[in-house]
Amino acid sequence: MQHMNMYMVPNEGIPGCPPGLEYLTEIDQLLIKQKVELIEALVGFESNNKYEIRNTLGQNVYYAVEENDCLTRQCCGPLRSFTMRILDNFGQEIITVNRPLKCMSCFFPCCLQELEVQAPLGNTVGYILQQWHPFFPKFIVQNEHRQPVLKLQGPFCGWSCLPDVDFEILTMDGVSIGKISKQWTGLLREMFTDADNFGIQFPMDLDVRMKAVMIGACFLIDFMFFETNN
Repeated sequence: MQHMNMYMVPNEGIPGCPPGLEYLTEIDQLLIKQKVELIEALVGFESNNKYEIRNTLGQNVYYAVEENDCLTRQCCGPLRSFTMRILDNFGQEIITVNRPLKCMSCFFPCCLQELEVQAPLGNTVGYILQQWHPFFPKFIVQNEHRQPVLKLQGPFCGWSCLPDVDFEILTMDGVSIGKISKQWTGLLREMFTDADNFGIQFPMDLDVRMKAVMIGACFLIDFMFFETNN
């Protein structure tokens, strides 16, 4: 009996596609699973976040590792700036996500979050900019030229009474084309760790650069709404 390969084999280069993103041209869903850190569960000591990015078959597509220092993690908590390095199965960095340090408040429009996505390092492919709204999380997705191309909108105050919390991916005309979903991981895990699971759904023919930006948006949503402040 053959065992399923747990690692996705990278594709050949595609003209016009940033190197390392070729596989994203073939999929319309990704699963992002945060790795549980035992030290956080036991003593509440915040460590660098780590994630596995998988396809719907459960194969590892990419790994994501937060780059940060101990002081920033402990003092700033979920507000902290970070660089998220996304690696392929050979350890090559193919996406870099940068979040600057900013205050966060739904009552002050001057305290808005943003994030830059590069693929590969040094080549910006898009941005996520928070829009001010007193009740609903809203974001604008921009391309590398700072032109708005998509919108993201979450539920009231980023919270839902349902097990899953959906942030809809919308066209600029307001048509829903996908979603980023925070998925319920179980009572004990939710109580004692801040390890989260997310699913991303987008059109198969969405620009591969915007698919990479959606991965970055998922990390921003995690830090803003679901990261435990120790």
